[in-house]
Amino acid sequence: MALKCGIVGLPNVGKSTLFNCLSNAKAQSANFPFCTIEPNVGTITVPDPRLTELERLVNPQKVIPTTIEIVDIAGLVKGASKGEGLGNQFLANIRETDAIIHVVRCFNDDNIVHVDGSVDPVRDKEVIDTELQLKDLETIEKTISGIERKAKTGDKDASKLFDVFEKVRDHLLQGNNARSAPIEDEQWQDLSDLHLLTAKPILYLCNVDESSVKSENEFVERFKENVAREKAEVLVLGAAIESDIQELETYDERAMFLEELGLEEPGVNRLIRSAYRLLNLQTYFTAGEKEVRAWTVNVGATAPQAAGVIHSDFEKGFIRAEVMKFDDFVNLGSENACKEAGKLAVQGKEYLVEDGDIMHFRFNV
Repeated sequence: MALKCGIVGLPNVGKSTLFNCLSNAKAQSANFPFCTIEPNVGTITVPDPRLTELERLVNPQKVIPTTIEIVDIAGLVKGASKGEGLGNQFLANIRETDAIIHVVRCFNDDNIVHVDGSVDPVRDKEVIDTELQLKDLETIEKTISGIERKAKTGDKDASKLFDVFEKVRDHLLQGNNARSAPIEDEQWQDLSDLHLLTAKPILYLCNVDESSVKSENEFVERFKENVAREKAEVLVLGAAIESDIQELETYDERAMFLEELGLEEPGVNRLIRSAYRLLNLQTYFTAGEKEVRAWTVNVGATAPQAAGVIHSDFEKGFIRAEVMKFDDFVNLGSENACKEAGKLAVQGKEYLVEDGDIMHFRFNV
């Protein structure tokens, strides 16, 4: 399931440092290698403590986590929507992603020059918003003219589409992102073919200095206040600190460093899990002596669709799924114990997979 999160932001906000931290985190895990697909795309392991619990109970030969793809997208400058700087490349790369991690700089450092001369995360966000909105306006206005002509001839389908597109266009013209347009949930499908940049789900990442990782700072406070109406997740992380963590060679050294900072885990772990949720993904597990493995499915996937992630034949010949809940498995200690306690349920084709399900599939091809 090749879904991608793109890291975006102005130049010198910490995007590349962050991407390198994500890359190094995976490279240092011998069992979960980091894989470079192309220079700016990495396959990143999703940290999941449930795998550790399953490994402890099952004692498999190997453990395989689930992954997502993270894309480090070229820095944007004003005028990108008209091709300035690396604008065309930037916008094309965003179009290919399924969700956006927008990095804003929330720290002062005289050694790192800001492209606009001063630190202002709200202004920086608005620069990128404006460029993406302008590109979306260009896209929707090219489409809407043809639909409008059909709508005026009495075409009911075209008339419905025109109403939706007009609402989104007017919303963009008011300086808003498409994702907050006042349209019904089912109408979003009508927009899907346009691949609007500002319709993609977004997570904001405030890159701060060491002193602000726990207590935040005025930049973060003002930024959170500005984006509150968007109902988007805002994470606070110090990319430079994450880089320092990756340079420590042993687990004990990293644990001690995190303890000194008052942190329970590296910030990139929180970021990866948030990106996974942003993509509307969830995890189910298979657990046996040969391997314990995490599998990725969309939220709302049925049991046959989940089986199809393993192999298309599993979906085609699906008979049933045997399902245990993660908490039941851990509390009872084994599959046999779940069976004896009546905690193994047989589910059919209509079953909707829940995050953390432990599943076995029966199929016939």
